[in-house]
Amino acid sequence: MNTSDTAATSDSDSGDTAAGPASENAKTTDSDSDVGDDDFEPLTDTYEELRHTQDSAELSAAAREPLPPRAEQAAFSRATALLEAVAGNQNTPLEDRIFLASTMPFPNILVKLSEDENDDVREAVAANADDKNWLVGRLTKDRSGKVREAALRNPQTSWKMRLEGAQNPETSADTLDFLAKLGIESEPKAPTILAAMVRRAAALNPNCAQATLQRLAQDESTDVSHAAQGRLG
Repeated sequence: MNTSDTAATSDSDSGDTAAGPASENAKTTDSDSDVGDDDFEPLTDTYEELRHTQDSAELSAAAREPLPPRAEQAAFSRATALLEAVAGNQNTPLEDRIFLASTMPFPNILVKLSEDENDDVREAVAANADDKNWLVGRLTKDRSGKVREAALRNPQTSWKMRLEGAQNPETSADTLDFLAKLGIESEPKAPTILAAMVRRAAALNPNCAQATLQRLAQDESTDVSHAAQGRLG
């Protein structure tokens, strides 16, 4: 493996350790006049109510409430801010937290759910293709194997994290097989050197299955094929 390959691992996308849960959606102020509707309660009051309530039916209804059109900027920002409170409340039913984790594109909501105590919720966040790369990168280090592997399969995952995942001896054979297809069967327009580095790391991983090694032994990259051939003996 040449030195240019090694240097290429520096593609952290400026993101895998990026700062925390800053939302792209600026929260509205507490002023009802910002929303333009006298029926609205002040945002902080409603937020705190949703954050602390034990009423699972109320939380479920809030989780499933359709968002206002984006053109209604103040109402839209208010709604997404309130969903953050719903996402962070463990009294929100599990199926609704998974729903939000799977469907929401908003960093403030996904960060809350990425810290959920339930592995299924964090797995849904890890698989969400709307994740920011720093968030999915963080989930590649999750305590749960299924969360880590969902994150490694997420197209938002940086090449640095994919390489580390391919090197990790705890990564499953199925996920190694997925990583071993990058730049060939999947993401054919991926950076050639970086994809080859990931495939080579997958070939060297002790969990790599025989069928995957046999395929990699015919890889177009000599670094990859030699690594696989060496493992096959």
